[in-house]
Amino acid sequence: MKKLIASLVVLTFLSSCKNEQELKKNNNQIVNYPITKTIDTVDTYFGTEVKDPYRWLEDDRSAETEAWVKEENKITFDYLNKIPYRNVIKERLTTLWNYEKIGTPFKEGDYNYFYKNNGLQNQSVVYRTKGDDKTEHVFLDPNTFSEDGTTSLDGLSFSKDGSLAAYSISEGGSDWRKIIVLNTETKEITEDTLIDIKFSGMSWKGNEGFYYSSYDKPKGSELSAKTDQHKVYYHKIGTKQSDDALIYGGTPEEKHRYIYANVTEDDKYLIISPRVSTSGNKLYIKDLTKPNSKLIPILEDTNSTSHIIDNIGSKLFIVTNLNAPNKRIVTVDASNPTPEHWVDFIPETEHVLNPSTGSGYFFANYMVDAVSQVKQYDYDGKLVREIELPGVGSVGGFSGKKENKTLYYTFSNYITPSTSFAFNPETGASKVYVKPKVDFDPNQYESKQVFYKSKDGTKVPMIISYKKGTELNGKNPTILYAYGGFNISLTPGFSIANAVWMEEGGIYAVPNLRGGGEYGRAWHDAGTKMQKQNVFDDFIAAAEYLIDNSYTSSKYLAIRGGSNGGLLVGATMTQRPDLMQVALPAVGVLDMLRYHTFTAGAGWAYDYGTAEDSEEMFNYLKAYSPVHNVKPDVSYPATLITTGDHDDRVVPAHSFKFAAELQNKQKNGNPVLIRIETDAGHGAGTPVSKTIEQYADIFGFTLYNMGFDALPNATTNKE
Repeated sequence: MKKLIASLVVLTFLSSCKNEQELKKNNNQIVNYPITKTIDTVDTYFGTEVKDPYRWLEDDRSAETEAWVKEENKITFDYLNKIPYRNVIKERLTTLWNYEKIGTPFKEGDYNYFYKNNGLQNQSVVYRTKGDDKTEHVFLDPNTFSEDGTTSLDGLSFSKDGSLAAYSISEGGSDWRKIIVLNTETKEITEDTLIDIKFSGMSWKGNEGFYYSSYDKPKGSELSAKTDQHKVYYHKIGTKQSDDALIYGGTPEEKHRYIYANVTEDDKYLIISPRVSTSGNKLYIKDLTKPNSKLIPILEDTNSTSHIIDNIGSKLFIVTNLNAPNKRIVTVDASNPTPEHWVDFIPETEHVLNPSTGSGYFFANYMVDAVSQVKQYDYDGKLVREIELPGVGSVGGFSGKKENKTLYYTFSNYITPSTSFAFNPETGASKVYVKPKVDFDPNQYESKQVFYKSKDGTKVPMIISYKKGTELNGKNPTILYAYGGFNISLTPGFSIANAVWMEEGGIYAVPNLRGGGEYGRAWHDAGTKMQKQNVFDDFIAAAEYLIDNSYTSSKYLAIRGGSNGGLLVGATMTQRPDLMQVALPAVGVLDMLRYHTFTAGAGWAYDYGTAEDSEEMFNYLKAYSPVHNVKPDVSYPATLITTGDHDDRVVPAHSFKFAAELQNKQKNGNPVLIRIETDAGHGAGTPVSKTIEQYADIFGFTLYNMGFDALPNATTNKE
């Protein structure tokens, strides 16, 4: 099906934008791009040859790739350092970021634990108090894990009685994890560190041990080699990792790329959820109270997404989108758990359901046009109340153990900093638990939802946020941010970085594109595989709406997105380069013909399909793949590509190859730069200091290439 013809015939060392050509922008910066060689590498798909001249950049362990990265970063930072107000943006970001952030508490054993960041700590610290004593003590401080803050705390899980804790760490932003077990009373590490763990939770069985998931260590680069055979293990405390029992996975004829395991709160059942892709799963249950019991199938195909949210004895409560695209909760007895025995508990509605449990209640969190609505139910399925929320926005929380007397939730939107509330489940009363002291006044800003029509007439929602009194004259610097994939919903949430953008007179707009989960499975599926173009059309229509309604114009529009959103930006800027002034693709999936050959990328095929599926699918992917649709002598927008050298989810080779193509073929004076963060991955766990620097660079680059000689509303001159 696919034939690789690789010839190491090196064509001349070519400048990425033609030798000795100097590119100029209105700001008069001159960019001399590094020399990027090309190699005569050709793939053949269904009789069609596809050139891949920058294939060599996929080798993340080669000295040549390392040298290329250093040279590109030198050019990029030489450029960014000359932006006159870049440091002003960084200073304002630092000032605004510097406020105490306190998470909601959770009880484990004799202690109440919570996360706290004093403002500018690279990583949040885990504190605890004991009983009625409110004295705070540090339990885990991830800032001590490494000198530069690049080792982060990923997960924390406690044994049944809270006497032991397992926590996972990420080094340099990698998805590979280590798990460390300690005695919670003495904080002493109790055994050897578990290594080579990826895409895993830690679910305890009593106090004896816990379940986790991982892949075999890949041959070749651990940051880019393919990993597609996930396995679930059980680690018994006091034993070596090499003795851990394989519970599920590892059968060559049946590959599951993601398998998750968890134990019910009462320690009665082990739940196994195998997945072939990021959507859909099988579901199995094992009775842990019976020695040598077998896994019992609930669902044996991956045509739906289902999970057990709770149980009372043998009565299971299952959240599912089987025959319910917007999801429902059903009940069934564990002795006969297959779908023909399911009974509706909370039926499907017109809105997407995302439920939680706590204090002996169910909380049905519905998305109504991407905005939260929460209803409380008892275990008989009776509606107790619709919870009165603080405003229009997003809530998270309403979860905890059955014995909890108080639950907590957070509320925020694009102009309201996240505030924590304590909730009494018996009375329905809420009171503020922690209100952050942020140097930002929401009353000076407005955030409104609009609906616009996409190319095929589909109505799409978008929330637009900006400073009150902003004149809609088409001259406002605007960032259009979106995602559009993997059933992920973009709900309103506060961002310090976006607050600084709006302070400077910027507009921030977020459309809820097809491919996301805002309107259930049908909305998701409408942006997958052979319908992926719908996502790009939705994004283009959002930009046109902002321009047609004078929020901005093409000269003042930047498009931004990360991961699948990076693909969105790459596809949009290659299809409509005239539409925006600036493009900001971050950690993007940009080579759609080869994405599935790296790490766990094959698991994304539900959304994308692969070039090997069929000739039709190959042609469809090639038609929008950003790396394959950069044309010579086209005027592309000013582009700042961002990635991390330890990104082993979307490998940086995607960004490397896209940057090389753009630098080689860019027609006008708009710069094409790539900013490669070292000791950083896909984004999670990035130190605060690095995050602030990244946003200062992104905002500075954006405004600079919109022609601003000074900040639109310089914070240094505010009254």
